[in-house]
Amino acid sequence: MLDCDVLQADGGTRTAAITGAYVALADAVAWMRGRRMCPGDPLIGSVAAVSVGVVGSVPMLDLCYTEDVAAETDMNVVMTGEGSFVEVQGTAEGAPFDRAALDQLLDLAVAGCEELTLIQQEALES
Repeated sequence: MLDCDVLQADGGTRTAAITGAYVALADAVAWMRGRRMCPGDPLIGSVAAVSVGVVGSVPMLDLCYTEDVAAETDMNVVMTGEGSFVEVQGTAEGAPFDRAALDQLLDLAVAGCEELTLIQQEALES
């Protein structure tokens, strides 16, 4: 069982916990492998998550709390390090959103997850 608490967060606490939990898991697996407690490598890839939304008609990445509560559309996206989607959860908080808005938000989320994957790799190398 892996428990990852977010000690400092504004909005997107769930996505921060997912992203941090992967780093904690990969670090624990590396520690175990270094002590020959874990045969092979049980990890098949990395995972990262971001929040995106439309606030004041502007698509935004990594919403803070005030942006999140004001968002016209709010979405969480979880992706593998290879770029596949694990979860896409979005809600129109008022008026429905169209396919173009969905595509914009997914593009932001993909870019955000790619950046987080690089940061995860850097953290695990140090």
